[in-house]
Amino acid sequence: MSDKELRVTKIKDGTVIDHIRGGYALDVVKILGITGKEKRVMTIAINVPSKSIGVKDIVKIEGKALSPQEVNRIALVAPHASINIVRDYAVVEKLEVKLPSAIEGIVKCVNPCCISNAEEPVTSKFHVKSEEPLLLKCHYCGVTLEQADVLGKL
Repeated sequence: MSDKELRVTKIKDGTVIDHIRGGYALDVVKILGITGKEKRVMTIAINVPSKSIGVKDIVKIEGKALSPQEVNRIALVAPHASINIVRDYAVVEKLEVKLPSAIEGIVKCVNPCCISNAEEPVTSKFHVKSEEPLLLKCHYCGVTLEQADVLGKL
């Protein structure tokens, strides 16, 4: 390692979210509801050179395991990311993020008249029309959401 290189250290226990499209790491952090005030070590690397995808982002979170719902949230902004579960400095499990064909209970519809936004709402449900660019269609009212709408409605 040269004196011009900075190497990110390994984490002892936690989660590494790798192969995030370049520039989307902060969206992943936002989608997980992480503010930085959780008192855990977190590393965010943005626009890191990658042989397979050109540039990528990486998020390392010490002491956190992701729930299946959190993995589905990540899929909304990083549908081809990989998740490594780390215990005692070793990767013990690898997961590939995959955007499901339907998203339930994660995103709110932008249509104020949608039944999912009623006084006694039903659980929101969207069908994935496209991964890139992200397009979701509301199951109830048919409104289409783009990625910017999704990030604003989590």
